[in-house]
Amino acid sequence: MNDTQKPLPTTEVKVPNGREVATFGAGCFWCVEAVFQDLAGVDSVLSGYSGGHIKNPPYREVTQGRTGHAEAVQIFFDPKVITYEELLEIFWVTHDPTTLNRQGADVGPQYRSAVFYHNDQQKNLAEQYKKALDQEGAFDKPIVTEITPFSNFYVAEDYHQNYFKLNGNQPYCQIVIQPKVDKVKKVFGDKLKKNL
Repeated sequence: MNDTQKPLPTTEVKVPNGREVATFGAGCFWCVEAVFQDLAGVDSVLSGYSGGHIKNPPYREVTQGRTGHAEAVQIFFDPKVITYEELLEIFWVTHDPTTLNRQGADVGPQYRSAVFYHNDQQKNLAEQYKKALDQEGAFDKPIVTEITPFSNFYVAEDYHQNYFKLNGNQPYCQIVIQPKVDKVKKVFGDKLKKNL
C-alpha cells in the first residue's frame, strides 16, 4: 500500500469474552455517553466518530460535517445484566429520533440519529423496534434514525471522554445533558448501577 492509498475502515472490534458491543449516534456524544455510562451491565462507554469516510478524523473536521462521521458512542456491555434490546429502548427514549441531522441546537449530519449494527441480530432488533414505535405513534413524526452496518469507530480526543462527569457544572452540561440523565434516572432507575 502506498502513501496515497487509505486503509479500508475495519468492522472488527475487540470485544472481551462474555461481552457485546453497541454503537449509537444520537446527537452530541457528551449527552449520549452520560445517558449510558451509569447503567448496570455497562462496562465502558467511549465517545467517538462512526460511519464516515476518512481515517482518524479530528473533532474540528467532524463538527464541520466534512467527514461523513456521526458523533457516536461505543458501549461495551454484559448481556447477562443488560440486553441490547434494553439499550435500544434507552436509545429511543433519550433523544428525538424524528429530526433529520439534528438534536436540539446541534445541527448537521454529524448529529444524526443512528444505530450502527454489528450483526444481523442487532439489525433486526433495531428495525423491529423502529417499526413498532412508528406503528404505535410513539412520536408525532416518523422516525428518521439511520440503521446501517457498522463500518468504523474512531475514539474521540481525551477531553471528550467522561465529559459530563468531569464538567457537570458547565452551562451546556446543566441545560442539555442533565435533563437527559435525570430522565434515565426517572424512567430506567431500576437499570442503574447500585453504587451511584
